[in-house]
Amino acid sequence: MYDFLIIGGGCSGLSAAMYGTRLGLKTLTLAELPGGLITTTHLVENWPGIVSTSGPDLASALLTHAQATGAEMKNERALSIENLSDDKCTKFKVKTASGEYDAKTLLIATGTKHKRLNVPGERELENRGVSYCALCDGAFFKNKVVCIVGGGDSAAKESLFLAEHAEKVYIVVRKDILRAEPINAKRVEQNPKIEVLYNTQIEEIVGNDKVEKVRFKDGKELELSGVFVAIGHDAQTELAKNLGVELNNKSEIIINRKTETNIPGVFAAGDCCDTEFKQAITGSAEAVTASYFAYHLVTSQEYSA
Repeated sequence: MYDFLIIGGGCSGLSAAMYGTRLGLKTLTLAELPGGLITTTHLVENWPGIVSTSGPDLASALLTHAQATGAEMKNERALSIENLSDDKCTKFKVKTASGEYDAKTLLIATGTKHKRLNVPGERELENRGVSYCALCDGAFFKNKVVCIVGGGDSAAKESLFLAEHAEKVYIVVRKDILRAEPINAKRVEQNPKIEVLYNTQIEEIVGNDKVEKVRFKDGKELELSGVFVAIGHDAQTELAKNLGVELNNKSEIIINRKTETNIPGVFAAGDCCDTEFKQAITGSAEAVTASYFAYHLVTSQEYSA
């Protein structure tokens, strides 16, 4: 029986693993690939105390810290959660393909997945020119023409990384403004390899065995070799929904300031939650908060053997 079981191994899950173990909770983290989406980020420059680092390096540091405290990790995917709580104490059973794990409290930190454009050619040419990770695939497009689709800070940052490899980078923005952090917007503006196409939407990605061009809604076409998609993320909350956790209209988990959900003993943290401001540091803070209140819940209840 674990005191605290964490589902998810991104910044939030790893922070909770470190903190929960430090609080003396018998803690288990289930994550297929520890690190989370931060590992697809080229530069992280807003983590307090670290001027600049890469996403993979930050994830590695968090994993090392969690393991140094003695936190237990299993590279397994949680498939289902059963609520076995009664009027005396909270208890849950988490099933994976490899086994079952009982826990007194849970933290759901399952993060998000990339949104798709849902246009013809996107799925057919995925991994053949269509990508959702500039850091992962950018080096394959050295001296080639690519575009990145998105109007936020992620698109701006990824365009800067792609410009280190590609000959030309177009940012395709649906609206008339690029909503990037001022420092990144300035970097985009000053980079001669990057051009922003405002009020533009892709209607189709065209190619046989690989991406050859994109067709816009106004009928114009642009020849290129790569299409990178950065239009946001969808919360991965299927497990939480099946457990009966309350979600908002975006399928995000609703939490309070203690990171509690509507189910006693179930906490949530990070990008899968309904908090408006989603950052690695805020998700980690929520996870640490969850660890603290999980500790108080566990120590306040009486569990039978």
